[in-house]
Amino acid sequence: MINQQSSISNPQVKVVLLVEDNQDDVELSLRVLKRNYINNEVIVTRDGEEALDYLFGKGVYAGRDMSVMPAIILLDLKLPKVEGLEVLRSIRADERTKLLPVIILTSSKEDKDLVQGYKLGAISYIRKPIDFFKLNKAVRQLARNFYCDSKQYPFFKT
Repeated sequence: MINQQSSISNPQVKVVLLVEDNQDDVELSLRVLKRNYINNEVIVTRDGEEALDYLFGKGVYAGRDMSVMPAIILLDLKLPKVEGLEVLRSIRADERTKLLPVIILTSSKEDKDLVQGYKLGAISYIRKPIDFFKLNKAVRQLARNFYCDSKQYPFFKT
């Protein structure tokens, strides 16, 4: 786990959950978030099991403040331990997490993964190698779609 900032003690702070096992993709994703002025704490988990542990307060995350849920999840599909689609299925099956916005980042070229990702409620699907501009566009669109009516922009500097 990598905490980019230390604001976990404030339950009002929204975090970004980045589920990615490739360090290069982690760094690229962090750059896109920074470029979009998304200065939220970023929780990086390296496999599907760790992501589920974070989301449901298990394992090393047992006892964490469960009122802090990600404002967005960036989810790789080809993950060690628990694959991304299974992580997404678990997210959608739980009342606490079923509405969390998820962007899939994957090297999979299989259409069935794309279709299954959208069926499970992913809001966007970006193929690897991650195109900086596509991810940038997806993050901006997410912010616009979910938060345009609010005076509070959880991702952007005010």
